Amino acid sequence: MGSTLRAVRALVLLLGFYLIGFVMLGALGAFDWWIIAGGHGGAGAKLLFLTVIVAVPILQGMFAVRGPRFEPPADGLRVDERQEPRLWAAVRDLAEQTGTRAPGEIYLVPHVNAAVYEKSRLLGLLPGRRVLLIGAPLLTGLDEAQLIGVLAHEFGHYSNADTRLGAINRRGFEQISRTVGTLLGRSAAKVSAERAKAEEKQAKRLAKGKSAREVNTGYAGASYRIAARPFVWYGMFYVRVMRGTMRRQEYAADLAAVRIAGRTATASALREIPVLDAAFGFYFDSYATLGAGAGLLPPQGEVYGGLRHLLAARSAELDELRRQLPEEEPSPYDTHPPIADRVARIEQLPDDGRVHAASGPALALLGDPAAAFAALEQASLTPEALGMRRTADWPQLVHESMAAYADRSAEPLRQAVRDVSGGDGSLDATLTAIESGALWQIAERLPKSQEAQAATGRAAREFARPRLRGMLSDLTATELIARGAAHFELSWTDSAVLRLPDAHAEDLLRALDAAVADVPDTSGLRRLLTPPDRVPDAVIDTAQGTI
Repeated sequence: MGSTLRAVRALVLLLGFYLIGFVMLGALGAFDWWIIAGGHGGAGAKLLFLTVIVAVPILQGMFAVRGPRFEPPADGLRVDERQEPRLWAAVRDLAEQTGTRAPGEIYLVPHVNAAVYEKSRLLGLLPGRRVLLIGAPLLTGLDEAQLIGVLAHEFGHYSNADTRLGAINRRGFEQISRTVGTLLGRSAAKVSAERAKAEEKQAKRLAKGKSAREVNTGYAGASYRIAARPFVWYGMFYVRVMRGTMRRQEYAADLAAVRIAGRTATASALREIPVLDAAFGFYFDSYATLGAGAGLLPPQGEVYGGLRHLLAARSAELDELRRQLPEEEPSPYDTHPPIADRVARIEQLPDDGRVHAASGPALALLGDPAAAFAALEQASLTPEALGMRRTADWPQLVHESMAAYADRSAEPLRQAVRDVSGGDGSLDATLTAIESGALWQIAERLPKSQEAQAATGRAAREFARPRLRGMLSDLTATELIARGAAHFELSWTDSAVLRLPDAHAEDLLRALDAAVADVPDTSGLRRLLTPPDRVPDAVIDTAQGTI
């Protein structure tokens, strides 16, 4: 389907929204006329007022003056040609090969994504300034040939007029969403107000000693929900109609990428994206934000730039993910075809004779990657995050963060010891309390799951033992760190580990087991707390729920 026909269809679908709106307003007007002509008195006046209230959000959705506009990404960093000449040169060269205009703006964004937009006019019928978004993780995880394949796909949307005509589609989506959102929002407000009234009445009944009744909001907000339903149905129809076109646009853009970057480079880039997405999500949660709870951030430029360490260390694990494309559940409303389907289509194309060989990291397109990533942090992180203390390096971040978490996790145990024995909650006071026979009294005061709260006797002890041991482990780690006898060690392939003096690792695990046994024995922990004379080099894995 040519761009003209696609534009006509998009306009027809948009007009369909207005047709439904006029039909709804006409029905409300007819209802009002029936009320007025019938002379229904006070009840009729209330119904007239209700129809006016329902008509307002429909009118707002239909005749909102401001159409959809491209807004610069709030978490993006705009890069100009003076800052990144090589990146801009590559983008312009790619636009020339694709046979389309180059973008006028490029933004780096902290997402595993690349996208193109066009600030078109007259609902997309007139072209406008173009914008390219490039995800920083793509620059880190793809080689240059793969990135060219990804960007060539995006430029394929330019050459097919997808970005320009996207304004019409966005207008339809936004008009429907605005109307439905307003109607359902008012319905929710009505339900909330009715619930508050019902709960107030319930409280008065209970205060008088009467039995409780089920809180029921009745038909509150029903008129808004009924008015929203035709627009919801039309929205679902809208997406289903556009789905086929949007999927064909993706396949056409893939062919443009194959023509420019080659079949194998484009297919490998598509295989890499879900791997990068999973790796970046894991990295960001487990490393980049590890110290957030302790008020710590990685060094400048490493919040996003540190991903390279994880990718290098876990290459074998990631290779396995590359071989297994994600299985996506098909949805009639998903406008993007599954990646596995796109890869299969590309790999079934005739061999173009171009072999994808490592062409150097795409990061080399940036003049100073560390400076670019540092600037991206300033543009994307919240003021609260930017106010956190930066560590000198990753080992310091991991050690200080894990030490802070261990100290915080041990606090319930400290408080329980204070409550039971009156001690100061230190490790020494805890061991003294255990030696005095207060172990299970202390365990009783620790936080419990619902299942543990219901348990009694032996079962209650077995529920309490792992939690008690874990907190004692954290308290011991805190004490050893304070004495300089242990430290947490960074690992890019596994969880952080606590390094202890030589041969003490297994001793500590046994000592913790003994301290929370049915007949507690703290002598092992007492011996291990003697200040070590040797350099730490034994390791305990923190992933086991122990030190």
